Amino acid sequence: MVLLSFVLLVVGPTLVAGWYMWFRAADRYVSTAGFSVRTEEVGSAIELLGGIAQMSGSSSSDTDILYDYIQSQELVRRIDDALDLRAIWSRVPASVDPVFAYDPPGTIEDLTEYWRDMVRVYNDGTTGLLELRVQAFTPEDAQAIAQMIYDMSAQMINELSAIARADATGYAREELDTAVERLKTAREAITQFRNRTQIVDPAASIQSQMGILSSLQAQLAQTLVDLDLLRDTTNEGDPRIAQTENRIAAIESRIAEERNKLGFGTAEGAVNDGTAFADLVGEYERLIVDLQFAEQSYTAALATFDSSVAEARRQSRYLAAHVRPTLAEAPTLPRRLELTLLTALFAFLAWAILVLAAYAIRDRR
Repeated sequence: MVLLSFVLLVVGPTLVAGWYMWFRAADRYVSTAGFSVRTEEVGSAIELLGGIAQMSGSSSSDTDILYDYIQSQELVRRIDDALDLRAIWSRVPASVDPVFAYDPPGTIEDLTEYWRDMVRVYNDGTTGLLELRVQAFTPEDAQAIAQMIYDMSAQMINELSAIARADATGYAREELDTAVERLKTAREAITQFRNRTQIVDPAASIQSQMGILSSLQAQLAQTLVDLDLLRDTTNEGDPRIAQTENRIAAIESRIAEERNKLGFGTAEGAVNDGTAFADLVGEYERLIVDLQFAEQSYTAALATFDSSVAEARRQSRYLAAHVRPTLAEAPTLPRRLELTLLTALFAFLAWAILVLAAYAIRDRR
């Protein structure tokens, strides 16, 4: 009885497993690739000249993201659309090798589950290195799948890097756009003011007018002195007194006209008195202050934007392959002898447990 059970439970399964491994299981080729996500922190020009630029590093979070992405249904679907995984993994019909071959068509969930058996990813958490092993029934198919995984992983990392750069520079770009619009508005306001008043710089205009008035007032004072001297030294009927009085009247008239023309323009909106011109000067000074503030805001926003762009470039990420997808020359799977021996071992252990249990039950009776 023990011998019969040994034959049925140990020898039989071992023979079946050996027969399947050597006569039914198809050869599988493995393509291996190794890569990692690198963050290149490029220093500034001064740092580069000083030789203190930082070396590239690997981010564990990026590696974990890539590790999950390689096993995701999204990647399986994209590679299936590009290479037709169902056709590749069913080159050996499931009727010939029902254990290791894919039975098409199946759902995307079935294909993803089979993918996780045929595509293995190993993540070294200490170094951030990823090792990829892809199985297929031909070496070319295994290499093609591995290369496609690498290409799409690199594309995904580039997209993440682009999103990170956009996030890093987005706020600075908005601030720069706002500063540009503020500067344009301030300059347009200055231009409209000058077109409306026909005055380029009210401060310069008032200085010019004040210079004329000062000159006329000086001439008036001198002429009044001359008139007093004439009256003291000549008769009242002296024609020079009349001439001097006429000169004084002309100068006073000119002073009055210059005062009335102070800040006077030829276009619509020109001012009519000193008070209006003072208001005009105040309006111009307010516009100049707005323009100066807009220029300073633009300079600061531009510097911030350039700094954020430089910082984003300093921390750009990329996928670096230290082992390109290999092309196998000989099949390495399935491990026929190893699987057969494991089958025999587990069958023997199961048989031994059953025999011991049977003897224990018999002894208790």
